[in-house]
Amino acid sequence: MDKDTVAQWGLILQRGGEELWLLKVGDRFTVRLQEHCAQIPPDLAPLNLSPLPRPQLWESLIASNQLDTAIAIARRHPDVAFASHVYQLHHSPETLVYPTNELTLQFASQFSPEAIAQLLTPYHLENVQSIVGIPNTYIYLLTHQTPENPIKLANRLMTHPQVLTAEANVLFHQESFYRPQDSLYNRQWYLNHAGGSQLAANSHIHVEAAWDITRGSRKVVVAITDDAIDTRHPDFQAPGKIVAPHDFRDQDFSPLPESSQESHGTACAGVAVAEENGQGVVGVAPGCALMPLRTTGYLDDRSIEALFDWARTKGASVISCSWGAAVVHFPLSLRQRAAIHRAATEGRDGKGCVVVFAAGNANRPIQGIVYEQGWPDNLLKGPTEWLSGFATHPDVIAVSACTSLGKKSAYSNWGEQISVCAPSNNAPPGMWFQQTGFIQTAPAVGYGLPGRGIFTTDQLGNLGYDTGNFTRDFGGTSSACPVVAGLAALVLSANPDLTAAEVKQILEQTADKIVDPQRDDQLNLQLGNYDSKGHSQWFGYGKVNAHRAVQLAQKRRDEKPPLRRWTIERQMQRATKIPDGNPQGLLSNLTVEETGLLQNIRVTIALTHPFLGDVEVYLHHPQGSAVLLQSRDLGSQTRLLRTYTPQERPLLARWRNLDVQGTWQLRVRDRVTGDTGTLGGWGLQLEVQEAG
Repeated sequence: MDKDTVAQWGLILQRGGEELWLLKVGDRFTVRLQEHCAQIPPDLAPLNLSPLPRPQLWESLIASNQLDTAIAIARRHPDVAFASHVYQLHHSPETLVYPTNELTLQFASQFSPEAIAQLLTPYHLENVQSIVGIPNTYIYLLTHQTPENPIKLANRLMTHPQVLTAEANVLFHQESFYRPQDSLYNRQWYLNHAGGSQLAANSHIHVEAAWDITRGSRKVVVAITDDAIDTRHPDFQAPGKIVAPHDFRDQDFSPLPESSQESHGTACAGVAVAEENGQGVVGVAPGCALMPLRTTGYLDDRSIEALFDWARTKGASVISCSWGAAVVHFPLSLRQRAAIHRAATEGRDGKGCVVVFAAGNANRPIQGIVYEQGWPDNLLKGPTEWLSGFATHPDVIAVSACTSLGKKSAYSNWGEQISVCAPSNNAPPGMWFQQTGFIQTAPAVGYGLPGRGIFTTDQLGNLGYDTGNFTRDFGGTSSACPVVAGLAALVLSANPDLTAAEVKQILEQTADKIVDPQRDDQLNLQLGNYDSKGHSQWFGYGKVNAHRAVQLAQKRRDEKPPLRRWTIERQMQRATKIPDGNPQGLLSNLTVEETGLLQNIRVTIALTHPFLGDVEVYLHHPQGSAVLLQSRDLGSQTRLLRTYTPQERPLLARWRNLDVQGTWQLRVRDRVTGDTGTLGGWGLQLEVQEAG
């Protein structure tokens, strides 16, 4: 970092390998009480603290001219463990960011515990736990003696060559991707239909034919993670239907809604698994069990870890997530990526939980740049980089939405990482911000867009979206997501031996290639066709087809033995000089003759250089893509002996299920003239599975 950046350390958030710029909010701050305090001490009452839905975190709204004095009072109080300003993201000024007193630090593998302790001594941090599956990575708590807030401290520690990651755990508001509009219809056309008003042929998912094979097994559990789920609804009342419920907001086992604003999860649960009981509606997988999980409403590291670890350890087969961050650009933190990866690879006794995320409803890429104009108050303007870290996670099934007319839903997000699409309603694009309500994107797309809505369960009585126990116009990618989650549950009911990656592969292979030749009214894009690999940015690999997916799952169970797995190891142990100051660098090859699908990878490198800060290292896959393994952040170190895995370098996970056959290349670039280094050797360990 240069001097100007150092001066702004308090306004840069380290997250997911990126630096996000912050703005300080002038009318609020937060405090976290000591563990022994259940209530606000009386002498802090003038601060007007109100609880946030996280343990012992309280927020004070206060006049800007009193902010500095009030936060100083809080920091001096013996019952306050931590006090912090509140921030906004520079490119999403409606999004509040709440720092906590947690800091995640990942150190280089050769950095000893003694050296770590010496580095951290001036900061008086408390080591509370290590991160499972990520070597030399720990969670620390700030104490009264810590001289800086976690955001500043993370930036300071990132300048140390042995610190690979330093991330403050921060709270973001969770965004549900849809709020229903007016009633459009009164039946579940998206499961099966024989035509009718605003119903194109084959715009449903063909579930009746799939039900001839299976209607779901109680052994297959779908976790609906959302604002709340009304488990009292008759469509969730059946023996063995509810499994391991939990309320992460109130920390109990009753995830019931507390207001009319918490109807989203009940609607999603009905789409996926509403029971076949002769009344009400039927879910895609009516015979499967429901794990209702009420989220905290925030997306800090501990909330995401607790949510996915609960689902994984309590027996979830599928995890449905119809939400994302209320942020334009949201990279996942190291701990969040790891929590989802654990669920997707370690759940179901090592076969992995199927994790499904809604793509979002802004008609924007889940990763990409759009030139923005015409937003109210210029909320977004010019080239804007959009990123949904959850939907782009390589272990996730990202779901876009299509209409009852077989077209792109106008609001549906899109991109290269979309896996499949599923039927939903049609509506104008928009984003939901907790602080300001619904904001229409620009240029405007008129209301009255053609397409039917989704009929599903609602809160009982008059508290939900509609009066009565059902809503007639649920939608958004929020309803497309549980359609896919329910189908994944049917696939696992037909073949419980499938891994999570195999379920994703089956859904993609069996999807219907719907085509939309029209340009969208907002961005004037036409992305409704398919490339040479059979992928569309609007529809992924197509609209899910329940019958074909369940058929293929059953066929794999009946006709094929378990897929063989093995490990391939290759080594290059010949010392080779690295060209000094040459942008082409040194290119070293390892050849793999066998064919097979990559499941995991470990890359070991031995390298010496008088100043490793001059050197960067890339690994090239035989199919051409490259991943940066080591950036120029090692400073004056002279020896590099390290093993890189997908846990440390998440981009390596994007090669999962690609063929390993061919020439793997390690490229070492010395970017600065003056010193010459040596590549002592490198090696690959590839965990491989035969193609299904």
